[in-house]
Amino acid sequence: MAHLNYNHLRYFWAVAHDGNLTRTAERLNLSQSALSTQIRKLEERLGHALFERRGRQLVLTEAGRIALDHADTIFAAGEEMLDTLQAEGRARRALRVGALATLSRNFTLAFLRPLLGRADVEIILRSGGPAELMQALEQLNLDVVLLNQPAARDAMTRFVSQKLDEQGVSLVGTPARLGPGGALADLLARHPVILPTPESGLRSGFEALCDRLGLRPQIAAEVDDMAMMRLLARADAGLAVLPPIVVTDELASGALVEAQRLPGIVEGFYAVTLERRFPNPLLRALVHGAAAPGVA
Repeated sequence: MAHLNYNHLRYFWAVAHDGNLTRTAERLNLSQSALSTQIRKLEERLGHALFERRGRQLVLTEAGRIALDHADTIFAAGEEMLDTLQAEGRARRALRVGALATLSRNFTLAFLRPLLGRADVEIILRSGGPAELMQALEQLNLDVVLLNQPAARDAMTRFVSQKLDEQGVSLVGTPARLGPGGALADLLARHPVILPTPESGLRSGFEALCDRLGLRPQIAAEVDDMAMMRLLARADAGLAVLPPIVVTDELASGALVEAQRLPGIVEGFYAVTLERRFPNPLLRALVHGAAAPGVA
């Protein structure tokens, strides 16, 4: 099978972004016919038309949009490679961060705060489950993954887990629901609870605590997203089991109150990277320069 000609792809990429064959040809110092020939060869190689004409304007076809998405990724990766290998310590433009969907958004924001507002930095943030995030890290599609537990490390996959901090977990609810408060066992017996899903380490810790107390609390909701747990707590659906950092603003405003700290249950915060010869230099300030930035 013949390989893809990246010169053809770059010409297509330039025309797709300009939206005008004449303008692109002038900018690249080519004749329009030569540029059209390069794009036609790419279309023949891919087996699809990439543009359609509407009057004097070139419009991407569906195949063209797919090709442009891939071309953007390919040429951005090329620029990033040059920055990394040639710039000797100059910060890369992009930092790709994966965050566990159940992790506190406030923690993720605090972790990234040293880079926010920098004109020379683009932060690309993805959320998801641990398996897909770790696969993306292994494939070098992410620079760092934020998890609530360290990643497994073996001889085949060299993950490095840096513990940033840990925070206690509390029962949190509205002032109207909690009233004067009460003992932990009484609160759990009287009020429904909003819990992380069973896969969460917080959930197993909470269930072990209830077992020690001889309780089987009513479950109002099982949620795999801390932001949704925060909203349900604000809506007074029950008492939420979560780290206080998740509801920092609500606790400060009085919309929610911390009823009880749950003994023996903590949420860990880890930055997981892959051993790389050329790590993203932006990570040093985040992982090594500030452990658990902004976390109480």
